[in-house]
Amino acid sequence: MTRGLWFFAGAGAGLYAAVRGRRAAEALSADGMRDRVNGLVAGARLLRQEVAQGAAEAEPVIRERLGVPGPAAGSRALPPPRPDGPRAVPATHHPDPLPETALLERGTP
Repeated sequence: MTRGLWFFAGAGAGLYAAVRGRRAAEALSADGMRDRVNGLVAGARLLRQEVAQGAAEAEPVIRERLGVPGPAAGSRALPPPRPDGPRAVPATHHPDPLPETALLERGTP
């Protein structure tokens, strides 16, 4: 009984090693590498589309929060700065090293 068990365990391990070796050789071939690169390019393209879609969905919300008017038809440029310039907030008022984030958190443009 134990000889049969060891025989099947060895046969299973050999079959496993053969399958893994074949997959490794296939992945390292020219076609396998080409498939991997094409997969990475497709993944990068999908990521870029998802980020662009998320930015397009978040832009109106951010513009509304900042009080910036929307772009003109067909234009994606921001409007020119206000003549009085942005409000300067002394650094002593905010422990945050980035005062613009404190302004955003308070909801002031």
